[in-house]
Amino acid sequence: MNSKVQNKIAIGVLYGIAGLVVLILLALVGYILVSGLPKVSWHFLTTPAKAFLKGGGIGIQLFNSFYLLILAMLISFPIALGAAIYLYEYAKDNWVTNLVRTAIEILSSLPSVVVGLFGFLFFVVKLRLGFSILSGAFALTFFNLPLLTRSIEDSLHTIDDKQREGGLALGLSRWETVTRVILPAAVPSILTGVILSAGRVFGEAAALIYTAGQSAPALNFMDWNPFNISSPLNPMRPAETLAVHIWKINSEGIMPDAKAISSGSSAVLVIAILLFNLAARYLGKRLYKRLTSA
Repeated sequence: MNSKVQNKIAIGVLYGIAGLVVLILLALVGYILVSGLPKVSWHFLTTPAKAFLKGGGIGIQLFNSFYLLILAMLISFPIALGAAIYLYEYAKDNWVTNLVRTAIEILSSLPSVVVGLFGFLFFVVKLRLGFSILSGAFALTFFNLPLLTRSIEDSLHTIDDKQREGGLALGLSRWETVTRVILPAAVPSILTGVILSAGRVFGEAAALIYTAGQSAPALNFMDWNPFNISSPLNPMRPAETLAVHIWKINSEGIMPDAKAISSGSSAVLVIAILLFNLAARYLGKRLYKRLTSA
């Protein structure tokens, strides 16, 4: 068998594997959407859930999911960005930085339930934050920070060193080179890492069961004072997210239409992550053109 035939066989096998993976993914997403979309309606998206009656919705859980996502990303992204810039642009390559990178790799592979138990012991019990949005956001920060730091550092690594040398040659300081040259060029890659991290946060359940809680008290959406207990913006209230809601109704078995609610919630979860990805990619392209004048 000559090399050309071997090359064609290898390419055919790779195409076959890739096609199989795509087919499995499409089948899974298609099944979730086909079984869940008939349940999705404006009433379903805006009404609160019902425990023992049919016809409940996911309005509060959906709001909690987005609120926790925004709060967790606001906490974790600046820390991850600063850590990645320091590790790649400023820190010397020695045993300390190697130890830090090893710790990041280990923490990024921790099961989410371990992060949830840590969050329960530290934030809920030790700091006495209780089952709250704030406890959940801090737990998600620990869950999200290693992966986000590593992805941003990889984004900085993709930028050619010639751009750094060019910035320094023009008389820019190292910090000015990083902020005016490196970061604008790395925006699309950084946003990709943010998207992956946000998807993990939005679909996370195990870490939030022990920190944000499994209850969704009624909210007054006319009250936007974060110091009131019934306000949607109150960070100290318990908050059952959409992923936790799916787990809860399937594990308790007390909801008459649990299968329909679970299917509809899963479809909304998949669609929300898809829309977030598409919007972030569009924003990344626009932001890249604006920052680089491309």
